[in-house]
Amino acid sequence: MAEGMTEEVPQDRPQDRPQDRPQDRPQDRPKETTQEMAREAVEDFCVAGDDGVSLAVRDYGGDGPTVLLLHGAGRTLADWEPVAPLLAVRHRVVAMDLRAHGRSGDGTVPWTFEKAAGDAAAVLDAYGTAMADAVVVGHSMGGMVAALCLERGARAAVNLDGHGMGRPEQYAGLEAGYVTQRLAEARKFADEAGGRPFPAEALDGVLGYQAAMAGQLGIAYALLEAGVRRSLGETPDGQLFLRPGRERAREAQEAMAGLDLFALYRRVTRPLLIARALRPNPPVPGVPPWFDALMAAYTEGLRRDLDELARTQERVTVAGVDATHAMLLERPAEIAALVTRFVAASA
Repeated sequence: MAEGMTEEVPQDRPQDRPQDRPQDRPQDRPKETTQEMAREAVEDFCVAGDDGVSLAVRDYGGDGPTVLLLHGAGRTLADWEPVAPLLAVRHRVVAMDLRAHGRSGDGTVPWTFEKAAGDAAAVLDAYGTAMADAVVVGHSMGGMVAALCLERGARAAVNLDGHGMGRPEQYAGLEAGYVTQRLAEARKFADEAGGRPFPAEALDGVLGYQAAMAGQLGIAYALLEAGVRRSLGETPDGQLFLRPGRERAREAQEAMAGLDLFALYRRVTRPLLIARALRPNPPVPGVPPWFDALMAAYTEGLRRDLDELARTQERVTVAGVDATHAMLLERPAEIAALVTRFVAASA
């Protein structure tokens, strides 16, 4: 097993990790060349971040350029299950749970993009890969982390629909003061929802909502169920919550609100692919009645600004995906092909 890497164990308990065993080192595994072999060869490990946080990692094997996969806020590496085996046909593929998500630990410091990018570097280092030799691919918030990895020297990065809530001026046709007010309300809604505990008997209702969503999007319910179960945390009084917990969820929301993505995009000197969803998301229960119109204005402003970015920034490529934000689950073959072409072109 590579230095700093263990088989996956309960989060934040490094003292329980087994001793390194040379036969388990990822680089000693057979090269995977088919989707079926990649699925059968999956192995889970834990890697220590630079502050000691335990990072859950899933190794899909494969041969070729190293691709590190990052999920979105409130999600887990399970979202990559339909895509990763397709990528492993031509790439060395590793996925990870971001800190405070899935089976990774919370860490002892606030959630920041700097820490998340550092965790990505720690995982690559554990696999014997320098950031300069890797392509970091992220979905949603993970796409923002991926873009930031370019400033850590990543060979290239892919941001799959990771746009956050943007800036007031990006909401086409709406007055900036109105947008600022509504964004504050949306942020309050997100803060109240993030990591909110619920009684264990309510889990069936949570899974029922996922089943309804799977039906709307035309995807397998098992994929959404796996993500929920991997996200489950438990409070001291026996209630459940979906990770990240309330404190880390608020910190992640604050980090996204403070990140000026387009300023970052204009600084990049290495290849960056930005993909945006071309279809609107299904309605979300409980959101205010004005939310859908707000998001429609943002979608139009984002299209405008990304088109301009593609015209003016030589290292930035922009693509549309005929899917909702859940593109990894809806269009896995299209996503894998998009990433594969980009990795080859960025060599």
